[in-house]
Amino acid sequence: MLNKLILLPVKGLITILPFAITIYFLVWLVSTTEALLSPFLPEDYYFPGLGVVTVILALTAVGILINAYLFNWVILLGERIFARVPVVKTLFGAVQDAVELFEVKPDEDSRKAVSVEMEGGIKLIGFMTSDKVANKLFPDEDKVAVYLPMSYQIGGYTLYLPREKVTPLDIDVETAMRIAVTGGNSIEKDN
Repeated sequence: MLNKLILLPVKGLITILPFAITIYFLVWLVSTTEALLSPFLPEDYYFPGLGVVTVILALTAVGILINAYLFNWVILLGERIFARVPVVKTLFGAVQDAVELFEVKPDEDSRKAVSVEMEGGIKLIGFMTSDKVANKLFPDEDKVAVYLPMSYQIGGYTLYLPREKVTPLDIDVETAMRIAVTGGNSIEKDN
């Protein structure tokens, strides 16, 4: 009986923690955005949430402008400048690669959730990335690049595997990433 009483607060914490962390992150994001943008917004027109609305509108404008030649040229120029600064190029390249992993295009064969079969029947969840590097490194072999994340986003590995060792999964990239990153715990909550 005493053990059950002691475990009740732990169960409560485990139940509440994901909600608390998510809400805390959202509140932090909104308050930080408000604090950063409030000096630039007219005081007469300010209302709580205007900073978030402004950021959403600005991101939408960037999404529209990216199709314009001049704006696209400015973005490419910025990428070239960042690629020349030693520490910045490593950070920028890593963030850019991580973002591109989640950019799924319906007509593209890469960037999809896959299963990789290892020796002994072991299967791992990974993500096919661009075939450009695999084709460049192994031009005479039919290899694909698969990123295998480690649980809880500690890191991961990129493997160059024969195409026949890779099986596409019938789930979206977001679901596969949740399963891979949480060690499979997220799938139980979906059922």
